[in-house]
Formats: sequence, structure tokens, C-alpha cells
Amino acid sequence: MGQQQLLLIVLGVIIVGIAVVVGINVFTASASAANRDAVISDMTNLAAMAQQFYRKPVALGGGGNTFTGWTIPTQLQSNANGSYSATVAAQSVTLSGIGNEVGNDGSDSVRVTMVVGPNEITSTTIVN
Repeated sequence: MGQQQLLLIVLGVIIVGIAVVVGINVFTASASAANRDAVISDMTNLAAMAQQFYRKPVALGGGGNTFTGWTIPTQLQSNANGSYSATVAAQSVTLSGIGNEVGNDGSDSVRVTMVVGPNEITSTTIVN
């Protein structure tokens, strides 16, 4: 009887250990996906701000049908989700976001790139 109880205890410890490892992996994957979604959401907000600047007349502080002069507001360059930068051309803005969580490769941060045109967001690339 003692040997059977010892075997059941060892089996129980193994099952609990496997469950803990699986739970940690699921949590890590979920945190990475949530951070990626949050970075994309922040960048979509920035894209809308850039398009608003593009359409606003120069007399009202806008670009007058050009992105030239638009910058990411200082308070939005970095937040709890990540940090953001923009490369501005006359007819497009390329937004780059670096998240605070580790991405799919397990070593680098979440990275997303978005290209904004006058009327649309032309591409969203999830780098990691």
C-alpha cells in the first residue's frame, strides 16, 4: 500500500508541474499578443491624427494636403504599451512601434510598422 501511495504522489507532482509550465507558456503568449494589439491600437490612433493634420488647412495649423510638419505629440511618443516613432514624407507617414513585451521569437520586443497615406492605412506589418 505504501508503494502505491508514493507512486500516486509522484504522478500528482508530475501532473501539477506540467500544468504550471503550460500555464506559464499560455500567459506569456497572451501577454505578447495583448501588447501587440495595444501597440497596433496606439499606432492606429496616431495614424488618424496624421490624417487629420493632412486634411486640415495650413491656416488652422494643419498640413494643407501634406504630411510635412506632422510629428508625434511628445506625450504619445512613449506610454505603458511601448514607444513610437514616425518617418514623415509629403504624402505618407511610416509609423514604427516597439512594444514592452517579448515577441514571437522569444528574445526581441514586439515590433509593428504601419504606413499611413492621405486616405488609408496601407499596410500593417508585425515584425515580431
